[in-house]
Amino acid sequence: MMAPFGSGDPHTSSTRILRHPGATAGIPKEHRNDKGAGTTTERIGIIMNGVTGRMGRNQHLARSIAAIRHDGGLRADGLVIWPDPVLVGRDQERLRQLATEYGIERYSTDLEACLAEEQDAIYFDAQSTLRREQALASAIAAGKHVYCEKPIATTSAAALEIAGLAQKAGICNGAVEDKLFLPGLLKLHEVIKRGFLGRILSVRVEFGYWVFEDEVGASQRPSWNYRQEDGGGIVLDMFCHFRYLFDHLFGGVRSVACMATTHLPERVDEQGRRYKTTADDAAYALFELEGGAIAQVNASWVVRPYRDDLFVIQVDGTDGSATAGLQRCLVQAAVTTPRFVWNPDLPLQLDPRIGWTEVPDREPAVNAFRRQWELFLRHVVLGDPFPWDLADSARGVQLAELTLAAVAERRWVAIPETPV
Repeated sequence: MMAPFGSGDPHTSSTRILRHPGATAGIPKEHRNDKGAGTTTERIGIIMNGVTGRMGRNQHLARSIAAIRHDGGLRADGLVIWPDPVLVGRDQERLRQLATEYGIERYSTDLEACLAEEQDAIYFDAQSTLRREQALASAIAAGKHVYCEKPIATTSAAALEIAGLAQKAGICNGAVEDKLFLPGLLKLHEVIKRGFLGRILSVRVEFGYWVFEDEVGASQRPSWNYRQEDGGGIVLDMFCHFRYLFDHLFGGVRSVACMATTHLPERVDEQGRRYKTTADDAAYALFELEGGAIAQVNASWVVRPYRDDLFVIQVDGTDGSATAGLQRCLVQAAVTTPRFVWNPDLPLQLDPRIGWTEVPDREPAVNAFRRQWELFLRHVVLGDPFPWDLADSARGVQLAELTLAAVAERRWVAIPETPV
C-alpha cells in the first residue's frame, strides 16, 4: 500500500536519486501559504519520466509543474498542494541542468529506484511511445497513481491492458487530453452545451504545419515521429486527440474511412543524417459520429497553412455554426447567415466572414497542460472527478489502430465499444 501524502522523510531517499544543492524539497518560505486560518500545505511527490524531451520539458515541467511551484502551489479547498518532482531520464547531465534551471531538488536515471520511493505518490510519463507501456505497468505495480502523455501504448490491446491494470489496482489514473483545455476549445464546448448550434450536421478539422525535412530548417519534431518501428506516425499521434475531442464534444465515433500516406520519403535527423521515413506524415479521414453528423479531418506535417491557426475546427448545425482555434472561437447564428449566390463570372459580392461574432473570454487563459495537471492533482489529493482516465485514452489508441486498418483495407471500419 502507498504511504499517505506527506508521510516519510523528504530528506531520506535512495542514493540513486541525486539532489541539486540549490533547491529544497520543502516549500520555499516566500511561497508558503499557511498564514491564513484553516490553510494547510500538502506536499505530493511526482516522478516525472521523460522531461528531457520536447513535450516533457516545455509543457509538463516548465509550463505546468514548475509554473505551479512558481505561483506558490495549487490552492484548492483551503489547501495548498505543493508538487515536489523528481526528474527522471537517461541523460544525467541534462537532468542536472533542468533541475538547476527550474529549482528542482531531485533527479535520477534510475526509474526502479524512484518507483521504490514511498514518499512519491504519482508517476508521470512523457517518454517516447515505445517505452511507455512497460514503465506504466511498473508504476502501477509499485502502487503509484499514474498520469501520462498519449498514446498510452502502440496497440489497443496493450492500452486496454494498462487501463485494466490501473482499474484493478484502484489507483488514480489519467492521460493527457490537452486539446479539451485550450481556450478556443473550451469556448466551443460552451457554445455546444448551450445549444447554440442546434442539431450538429458536420465537423471539419484542419491540423498541421510544415515540419522541416532537410538541412535548410531544423526539424521541429523528433526523428522517431517519422519511423513506424519507433512508434511514429501522424495517425497514432493525432487520432488519439481527435477521438477524445469527438467523444467529449460531439458524442462519439461510430465508423471511420481514411487515406494515410508518407509524402516525404526522407528526412534529416538530429545529427544531420538523412534517413528513410517509414511512418505516415499525413492523413485524410472521414468519421461517422453518433447522431448522424459527419466529421472530416485533414492532418498533415507537410502542409503550409493558410488559415487562422495551426489547428482549426468548424462545426455547422441547423441553428448556427462555430469555428475554433487554439485561443479563439467565433460563431454565426442562422439568422445572421449571409445569402450567397454562386456566380463565377463576378467577384465575390459578400465577405464570407460577415456575420461572425467572437466568443468573449470569460476568464484568463491558462496553459492547457497546466489546467489538466491541476485537475489531476485535485483528483489525487481531494478525490475530485477526473474522467480523462487511461480507459478514455485507450479509446484513442483503438481509433488510431482501426483507422490504420481502414487505410490498409480501403474501406469503412466500425468502431466498437471498448471493454474497459
